[in-house]
Amino acid sequence: MPGRLQNKVAIVTGSASGIGRAIALLFAAEGASVIVTDLQESSLLAAAEGTDGHLTTVQEIEKAGGRAAFVKANISVASDVEALVEEAITLFGRLDIMVNNAGTGEDRKKIWEYREEQWDKILNINLKGVFLGTKYASRQMVGQQAGPSGDKGWIVNIASIWGLAGQSNYTGYTAAKHGVIGLTKTAALDCAPHRIHVNALCPGFTNSAMTHHVFSDEALKSHLLERHPFRGLGEGKDIARAALFLASEDASWITGVGIPVDGGYSSM
Repeated sequence: MPGRLQNKVAIVTGSASGIGRAIALLFAAEGASVIVTDLQESSLLAAAEGTDGHLTTVQEIEKAGGRAAFVKANISVASDVEALVEEAITLFGRLDIMVNNAGTGEDRKKIWEYREEQWDKILNINLKGVFLGTKYASRQMVGQQAGPSGDKGWIVNIASIWGLAGQSNYTGYTAAKHGVIGLTKTAALDCAPHRIHVNALCPGFTNSAMTHHVFSDEALKSHLLERHPFRGLGEGKDIARAALFLASEDASWITGVGIPVDGGYSSM
């Protein structure tokens, strides 16, 4: 059977490692041609995440028989993101799916200790980057021909459970992820007349090389495991499966929402 994304073209930002890599690999397995985007094509984080970590995301996709290309881009720079979308068109002819996944974490600080430089950095990457990705992807999608389903595109923004609730010690991160949810809702309304879907995923605590330092504290890890009704931690593939749903025709009547993918954590 053809994959759920057969003949679709997708950009996944921050996809050299972690959640972005998992999304890119699954999309390719489901038939999409994937533009892998990051600051570097190779990632030490990816090498720590699986048996094929020595392969780049593009190499792993091609090894499995899929189609992919790497485009270097800084998602907080408008000219980079505009060029990224243009390169997708040059390589594959159109853009059906944009996953704004790239982001960064931060050190724990109370708000009265929080540095303005840190605020600017986090908002620049975690919110402005999503804005730019949504802006340039939607601009392309509005002007292109609709697919067989009548839809022109799907945009999936990676927010966080801290985009749905408050969290102490993470001033910039929490503010940025709330901003992603607001941006998603507004963009969904702008894009709806053009049959462009704009939704967000809100991952909870997810096991990856990037979060290993958090879970190295056994007391904290034990506390977090107990806070999840399903017990345990999420994996990149859990977020990827939810992204696949929102990027497919299965989500044809869904736009403007932020869906938690957190093992029930946010319901506690």
